[in-house]
Amino acid sequence: MQTRKKYIFLTFLASWLLLFFLGGDQLLRFAFFSGRRKAEAQRNWPRWTDRSLLKTFADPRELQSDGDPSLPSPRERRTARLNVYKNSRCRMETCFDFSRCQKHGFKVFTYPRDRDQPLSESYSKILTSIERSRYYTPDPEEACLFILSIDTLDRDHLSGQYVRNMDEKIRSFPLWNGGRNHLIFNLYSGTWPNYTEDLGFDIGQAILAKASFYTQSFRPGFDISIPLFSKDHPQRGGEKGWLHRDSIPPRKKYLLVFKGKRYLTGIGSGTRNALHHIHNGKDIISLTTCKHGKDWEKHKDTRCDKDNADYEKFDYQELLHNSTFCIVPRGRRLGSFRFLEALQAACIPVLLSDGWELPFAEVIDWGKAAVVGNERLLLQVPSIVRCIHPERVLAFQQQTQFLWDAYFSSVDKIVHTTLEIVKDRLLPHRSHSRFFWNTLPGGLLALPDFSTHLGDFPFYYLQHGSSPSEKFTAFIRVVSPAGSPSQPILRLIQAVSGSQYCAQILVLWSCGEPPPPSGRWPQTTVPLTIIQGRGKLGDRFFPYAAIQTDAVLSLDEHSSLSTSEVDFAFMVWRSFPERIVGFLTQSHFWDPEQRRWGYTSKWTNELSIVLTAAAFYHRYYHSLFTEYLPAGLRELVDSLAACEDILMNVLVAAVTKLPPIKVTQHKQHKEAVPQQGKGTSGVGSSWHFSQQQDCLTQLADWFGYMPLVSSQLRLDPVLFKDQVSVLRKKYPRLER
Repeated sequence: MQTRKKYIFLTFLASWLLLFFLGGDQLLRFAFFSGRRKAEAQRNWPRWTDRSLLKTFADPRELQSDGDPSLPSPRERRTARLNVYKNSRCRMETCFDFSRCQKHGFKVFTYPRDRDQPLSESYSKILTSIERSRYYTPDPEEACLFILSIDTLDRDHLSGQYVRNMDEKIRSFPLWNGGRNHLIFNLYSGTWPNYTEDLGFDIGQAILAKASFYTQSFRPGFDISIPLFSKDHPQRGGEKGWLHRDSIPPRKKYLLVFKGKRYLTGIGSGTRNALHHIHNGKDIISLTTCKHGKDWEKHKDTRCDKDNADYEKFDYQELLHNSTFCIVPRGRRLGSFRFLEALQAACIPVLLSDGWELPFAEVIDWGKAAVVGNERLLLQVPSIVRCIHPERVLAFQQQTQFLWDAYFSSVDKIVHTTLEIVKDRLLPHRSHSRFFWNTLPGGLLALPDFSTHLGDFPFYYLQHGSSPSEKFTAFIRVVSPAGSPSQPILRLIQAVSGSQYCAQILVLWSCGEPPPPSGRWPQTTVPLTIIQGRGKLGDRFFPYAAIQTDAVLSLDEHSSLSTSEVDFAFMVWRSFPERIVGFLTQSHFWDPEQRRWGYTSKWTNELSIVLTAAAFYHRYYHSLFTEYLPAGLRELVDSLAACEDILMNVLVAAVTKLPPIKVTQHKQHKEAVPQQGKGTSGVGSSWHFSQQQDCLTQLADWFGYMPLVSSQLRLDPVLFKDQVSVLRKKYPRLER
């Protein structure tokens, strides 16, 4: 028995010795030092032998942390998102009633405003933008989309503009219907310290147009990401971009700049705390300040005093003007005012805001106007922007100016872009292509209801590689009642029909009496059609289906033109199909004494208006005049004399940013034109001029700026007035 125990003990001892030699050392390490390994597992950084020689850029505790401890965890973020988006799977097909939009089209209704419920300045601008647009309807029965009259922009419960008891107030609206067919605007959501996307109320099945949209919360094809804008953002018009045609320096003073707040703690502090690493004081300027907020001194670190001193050495506007790239890091929320400021300044935005759904990214190609970086790869940004070729830099800058002017320079444009995106979703086969949205003049001015083919628009011929049609339609407006056509009309019809480029003649009969029978009209080589008008001044710009050609020659019954004049003007128009080309010109000017825009038809070297009594333009402008302009603006035209001429010129200038073109006009016709302007005598002329002046003033107010562009250009035929044989001249009759 003793021997047996001895053998068992020896066997057990031998087993342990064998285990120790083959792997016992690792077993002992695991058994006795597992606690130490757990402690060291959090720090996997190498132990440099020359650690004392390396410059310290961050606290080791910073490096051991995967992120800002104040950031919400994925579970917290998911919970907050589900609280807001209880219908997170909403799509247009499931949460939008398309049938409401079939009868009356895309109409938008804003809830009546409650006097006891104050509105922020920004939300008042949004509602005003909708109510003065072509989308608005005062009748909820006609509406396709509904907008709340309760201010939903600021949903930070620490804000003084935070509206409480939203759920109770919204459910009291009989039209709410669980949020179906509603659009909610929001600029600020959540509050300190996590700034989640909690709005504080259930949006139901409503579409959310929100700034600082997080991609994980964004519902593609349903929600819309909008830019963050300040309360001082202009209602309409807006300031122009800072990049001018003749002021493009080959290389600006600074390559990359940033000047802004540095958050010492909390969400958003990680990126801004690291920005000082790329500052070199030469072509890269990165300045931050701790001096903001009430308690900044409690949290100040050793770098704050130096940062604050350097911060005051540079002017923010000067940096914007003189830099090629501008860093746009996230703030407490993903978006910031700096984004729009950089666009306006033609300072290419370098975005450092991971997870941000960029404004209107559904339709805008931001890859042509911005550099999208990664917050964790900040140190790579300088080398990235240095590698961008100068030609591409210029293309980026030009695109920033286009996007700023087309979609972001005013609250009107931001709101109308939002509504137009919703409208495109209703009829995908009649929606804007991305080319329309990302090419001049932009999606708001290229109407897909007119056509979805690029060759049908006046401003895409060059990109499309095509030319306008080789024929034109003469469109003559008649307002004088007569039993038969007058002699001036007969001569005009004969002169126009004699043109080799004339395809047809349309006569808009705007008299109270019925038009003469067809037997009293002259026989022409081209079709002549009578269209019965409604007696309104704006009728001449209605998109009549009878107009089949690209070019329209707009004429009044008293116009006097020769066939040579018509032929030459048409050939000029084919070279400039996006502009108005005509004979009779007028101009505008700024009156410093009256502090308003003035209007004159005196013969001067400058022109900005070509009267549509004798002018060529593209037929697309008929559709734009009727469908783009709101009803209130068209009613203004009908109430003021000769206002339709000014409005059409203002509209075309707003689209093209170019002046009209004056062509050669015959002397006899020139002498017959009555001149209006300062010093014009006669009660009728004075009243007429006053109406035009009032029209120009109201149009400038509606657009928010003066779109008209002045020019000193007149185009004449080759060899015009030259002392050579008439046989060498193509249009000799123009000199008579």
